[in-house]
Amino acid sequence: MSDIRALLAGRELELGDGAYAERAVPPPSPLEETLRDWLSRLPALPSKALQRFLADVNGREAAVRMLDDDGLRRALRQAAQGMQRQGFADAALAEAFALIREGSRRTLGMRHHDVQLMAGRTLLGGRIAEMATGEGKTLAATLAACTAAAAGAAVHVVTVNDYLAARDAEHNRVLFDFFGFSVGIVEQDMPLDERRRRYGCDITYVSNKELTFDYLKDRIALGSTLRAHQLLRAMEPGRGASPAILRGLHVAIVDEADSVLIDEARTPLIISETLPDDLDTAVYHQAVAMARTLEAGRHFARGRDRDVWLTDQGHAAVAEAAAVHGGIWHSALWRRELMQKALSALHGFELDQHYIVVENKVQIVDEFTGRVMPDRTWERGLHQMIEAKENCEITGQRRTLSQITYQRFFGRYLLLCGMTGTAKEIEPELKRVYDLSVTRIPTHKPSRRRRLADRLLASSDARWQEVARRAVELAGAGRAVLVGTRSVEASELLSRLLDAQGVAHATLNARQDQGEAEAVAQAGGSGRITVATNMAGRGTDIKLSDEVEAAGGLHVILTEFHESARVDRQLFGRAARQGDPGSVEAIVCLEDELFVRYAPWLSRGLKPLWLWSARWLPRLFRALVWYAQSRAERINRRVRLDTVKRDRKWQQALGFVGRDKV
Repeated sequence: MSDIRALLAGRELELGDGAYAERAVPPPSPLEETLRDWLSRLPALPSKALQRFLADVNGREAAVRMLDDDGLRRALRQAAQGMQRQGFADAALAEAFALIREGSRRTLGMRHHDVQLMAGRTLLGGRIAEMATGEGKTLAATLAACTAAAAGAAVHVVTVNDYLAARDAEHNRVLFDFFGFSVGIVEQDMPLDERRRRYGCDITYVSNKELTFDYLKDRIALGSTLRAHQLLRAMEPGRGASPAILRGLHVAIVDEADSVLIDEARTPLIISETLPDDLDTAVYHQAVAMARTLEAGRHFARGRDRDVWLTDQGHAAVAEAAAVHGGIWHSALWRRELMQKALSALHGFELDQHYIVVENKVQIVDEFTGRVMPDRTWERGLHQMIEAKENCEITGQRRTLSQITYQRFFGRYLLLCGMTGTAKEIEPELKRVYDLSVTRIPTHKPSRRRRLADRLLASSDARWQEVARRAVELAGAGRAVLVGTRSVEASELLSRLLDAQGVAHATLNARQDQGEAEAVAQAGGSGRITVATNMAGRGTDIKLSDEVEAAGGLHVILTEFHESARVDRQLFGRAARQGDPGSVEAIVCLEDELFVRYAPWLSRGLKPLWLWSARWLPRLFRALVWYAQSRAERINRRVRLDTVKRDRKWQQALGFVGRDKV
């Protein structure tokens, strides 16, 4: 543990009193959070330190190339010894990076570009590196991973799903093997002993959900049954195996950091057990049946965030309809609770948008990534109401055994850093919650992406007809086309339109998430049309064929603006990677959820203007998009900060009653 302190010399660090090395994270004061937020909004001053660092690394390259393989390995061990005394100082990092770059050239056939060296230094400085799509984040991460592992830290490379964890680990394994680092890949449904072994490796690739749940399992298993000093003694050599799965929260390198640390941080991660439901399953079906008879505006009112309230007429109608059932329906409190949940299930959550049904089970779809979350359920009876709505088997209620927020979990790492293509917009929140700053890394080559004018259609049907026409037109000219949709339903609607025209295409959504990366990797062929929800493409490059590059590159069509402008940028970033040609455009309509939900009066006002004059529409439309997305971001940010506040109160309550703080 003392070696870890030395490794992170120069950083404020207080170790916690838990079972293994992790950071103690006392909640910052409101003044400190506000100050962090304010400081993050100041313009970044140009730094010459990175340029000096690059010059130092490049100046060592000729000498490093003269070393044989064993010489490279010995030199990295010597550099690591220096880091164990002085931390990640620039001189030691420059030596390590020069050695790792040469090792990569010999084993992977890839020499790190200067921008990747800059990203690696940014990571080990405990920051977020913002790198444009296609700039080689996976390779850049090897610099930080190898350096930290050589210095003795447990390195967790955190990805958004099991496929990417396995793909990136296997891709870089030959480099890790060259330097003698053991590599572990943790995947879903892996036995406990095997998980423990793989976390014991020098470098472990794992998805954010698997990692966090394994940490919770440790907290449950260890809990109050074994105090920290006893466990640390048990973990000493020769004293037998540790009961812990992890060996410490030393260094986390988070890929797609905005998705993991921000978008997925709206709700706590919970380990729970299924209990017999006190309510008869018939109650849920009765509630949904009664809710279907109620009229919006007359019997109930809807809020912006899926909240539903019964009106006086609604209460009376429900009381009358429930009289025939008896039992729990005699209670006015239960009637209100059940009907609000049933109405929310009917009118706030849509099939193939917020969830899908697989093998007669309701599975939640993450609204930001589009990926299925099979192990998650909605709370307090909502999940059961949706199961009744879809005539699925009603599962039991869940009892929480342990929970933690991403904000609290990742804050416990001794060194937290990450990479993403879109972080500057959320830097204030990253700084406020995680104390993470963002460094924007320049592109290796100038961008050749062309942003075509946004196009606004009057109706949803007109939009999909135009998207299909445009995709076929561009594919016919030899281009590759990627069409991004917000939901499974939308992707399948467009797919049916293309099928009706006899147009060959690939469709990617939450129903086919197992093969998403492979399919996106093939999306750069001549005349190829790929329709994908926003889940597709993250972490996977679209490589262009020679014919497509000559024809103008990949063309990306956005069919609906997202609540976060970052997600739009991520989709557009698929085109024109690393100096390739490419173009992007948005074809949307005023009936889209973003406008209806966050700017209803503005969207209604634009309809007559659309019919009146198209000349002024682009400026008004850009203002509408900015207003709606800004409002959505403010609301979502408030939800995440409320999650943090509730989590802190929950911790305080556990401490007050004397329970172990998980």
